[in-house]
Amino acid sequence: MKFGSIPIDAAEGAVLAHATTAGERRLRKAHRLSADDVSLLKAAGVSEVVAAVLAADDLGEDAAAEKIAESMIHRNIEAKPAATGRVNLHAQAAGIFTVDAAMIDAINAVDPTITIATLAQHAPVEKGQMVATVKIIPFAVGSALVDAVTRICAGGEIFAVNAYQPVRVGVIQTVLPGIKPSMLDKTLRVTEARLARSGGRLTAERRTPHEIAPVADAAAALARDNDMVVIFGASAMSDFGDVVPAAIEKAGGTVIRAGMPVDPGNLLVLGTLGGKRVIGAPGCARSPKENGFDWVLDRLIAGLDVTAKDIAGMGVGGLLMEIPTRPQPREPLPARAELKVDVVLLAAGRSSRMGGPNKLLALFDGKPLVRRTAERALGAKASDTIVVTGHQRERVRAALSGLDVTFADNPDFADGLSSSLKAGIARVAGDAAGAMIVLGDMPGVSSNDLDRLIDAFRKSEGRSVVRASHEGKRGNPVLLPRSLFAAIAHLEGDTGARHLVEAEGLDVVDVEIGKGASIDVDTREALEGAGGLLQD
Repeated sequence: MKFGSIPIDAAEGAVLAHATTAGERRLRKAHRLSADDVSLLKAAGVSEVVAAVLAADDLGEDAAAEKIAESMIHRNIEAKPAATGRVNLHAQAAGIFTVDAAMIDAINAVDPTITIATLAQHAPVEKGQMVATVKIIPFAVGSALVDAVTRICAGGEIFAVNAYQPVRVGVIQTVLPGIKPSMLDKTLRVTEARLARSGGRLTAERRTPHEIAPVADAAAALARDNDMVVIFGASAMSDFGDVVPAAIEKAGGTVIRAGMPVDPGNLLVLGTLGGKRVIGAPGCARSPKENGFDWVLDRLIAGLDVTAKDIAGMGVGGLLMEIPTRPQPREPLPARAELKVDVVLLAAGRSSRMGGPNKLLALFDGKPLVRRTAERALGAKASDTIVVTGHQRERVRAALSGLDVTFADNPDFADGLSSSLKAGIARVAGDAAGAMIVLGDMPGVSSNDLDRLIDAFRKSEGRSVVRASHEGKRGNPVLLPRSLFAAIAHLEGDTGARHLVEAEGLDVVDVEIGKGASIDVDTREALEGAGGLLQD
């Protein structure tokens, strides 16, 4: 591949290195120039462009990334379509991520033009979460390099999401004088919440004196009917012969490890009893905050073995006191409130597939759909809600009477989606870090869903596109950072911001919000199926 300034007369077939404007048309970065493009650029007075010229044995960035991704062997992981030389891979189930680090290192050692990044070994993941990304750095790469990577990928499973299993868990809580029943009740609630994501359930609880014999009896009984037993001691383990490890052995079990190099979580005990795992939970496991107990529990409910050697190897990264590492912490940190987000609610369309009636005025629970959507936007953390009107603008405005929204009229609504996007973005406050594009015809999106997108945007410090998803598939709404606003001004026709997102190469954060992300009501059947009633 040759890269650099190229005379415009020799530029046909070259790949643009930068977005270029020719008259009224904007050619995006990575666009392959056609003969018409060259003529247009020459007419605009462009004499040369910075571009890449591919050699005969080169693969374009998207083709190379796709070929590498297709050669990978993995489980419970889905590869998304390539864009800007990148293929993102997403979890198809919630579970624990495992990766062959040697294979990843070998791929990244082939050539700097080819890269792959993954989550950390044993990272917990949610369904739909991105776990790895393949990125080709230049616009093209030699096919021999790609072939070298695919040969490495043929060596076996490169990574996997080990899906959580619906385990049955019995709990023992020991009691000493002064232990409050309310603390024991809270411990049960916290444990049930930990099991909820796997579909597991707490089947039984025994409360016993903090003594070896009664704990051993309870453990033996619970192990017969459950997949796992968890013991919460009223007093912290102070010796390897203390009540919890001693009770496991008295019941006929084996202590695999007592103590772990993770803080909080040092006082965990792991054993087996009748082929079932027994965990002596450290005191910190009574709290929902991440601790060493989570690391062991998550691996076990994902079907992974945990050995004494595994626990001994948890020290690096095991200092959790001030490091919340979960992708979605159970008690999330406050969002970056200083990042302001406006909602742009698109309500200018003609509802052409409805055959006449305006779908935005259809009644849902007796309320016009557009009003219902606007109220949900107003109930979210956004600073302002801008409603773009066009078709039947007076009727739409009347349906929103009394709501604290800002109107942006789009007289060119018949030209397509891009005109409404431009009209809405033009009204976004100058100090807003981003704009969330909300479609007026999505009845399943709630204020809470919008807040989750805003929180993710603030967590990315306003640098990423944040997109609602359903079962790993992209949907709506979409939150766009201010860095894309200028490019939106150049959109034409019935085109949204999707190709801008791909062309600009910004990070995309997908937030799973459920089926509401994919339900719109473009047709009469879809609207009525969603519970709506069309009006004249």
